[in-house]
Amino acid sequence: MMATIVNFRGSRDIKKGNHIILIVDGVETRKKAEGLVGKKVSWTAQGKKKTTITGKIAAAHGNSGAIRAIFERGLPGQALGTEAKIE
Repeated sequence: MMATIVNFRGSRDIKKGNHIILIVDGVETRKKAEGLVGKKVSWTAQGKKKTTITGKIAAAHGNSGAIRAIFERGLPGQALGTEAKIE
């Protein structure tokens, strides 16, 4: 299952680099999003090295089906708008 990385979690002044907001195709409600909690998510970097950063889905975010994932380390800004894989 694929998800799109939308934004970092945080306020106007402080962003958390390892907390990421994701939108999953086919998930439009909070109830469906809560069913994904606990699954693993991974993001693979573009380029030669193909570095993979893994994390875990922590909670639903809002009422429109977005989810919040916590990664083991922070994602770069280039990750915004790219896809992550949910296992």
